[in-house]
Order: sequence, then structure tokens, then C-alpha cells
Amino acid sequence: MDRVTILCDKYTGHPKGYAYIEFAEPESIELALKFNDTEFKGRTLKVTEKRKNVPGRGRGRGRGRGRGRGFRGRGRRGFRAPRYHPYGGY
Repeated sequence: MDRVTILCDKYTGHPKGYAYIEFAEPESIELALKFNDTEFKGRTLKVTEKRKNVPGRGRGRGRGRGRGRGFRGRGRRGFRAPRYHPYGGY
């Protein structure tokens, strides 16, 4: 095993419940996959191999990064403070 990365919640600092493990030998991956759906300390483990990055995957669905209108509070005239309404509310 080369490296273990345990992801934590950035607000609480508590672990999120999963980790990434990097192995030195490819044979170790096959051994680790045998632990899928086994129980450890009362919890079922889910072990999967890392998904490969496939070019073009994830494109064409919804808005991607770098698109859109930017900050939604600004219209054509820029940001304006809300006006006072005589009957309450804005």
C-alpha cells in the first residue's frame, strides 16, 4: 500500500465514511476487491476499483463549468439595493 486518503467534512472535520487507497502492486487491487460486501465492525464495506477518466464522459448533460450568467444578483443595470415598500416587504 502506497497511500491512504481519508476524506473529511471541511466544516466538522469528521470523516465522510470513505477513503481512497493507492497500491504499489496491481495484484493488491484484486485482493482488496475481495473485501467488497464484507462486514467490518458492524458495517458493510464497499470496495470498488477507481473509475477511469474517459474523454468526453460527463459532457452534454446540463450546464457545465464555465457556463452560465455568473452572479445572479446582477441584472443589466448591476446590483441594486432593494427599495423600501410603503406596505411592508420589499
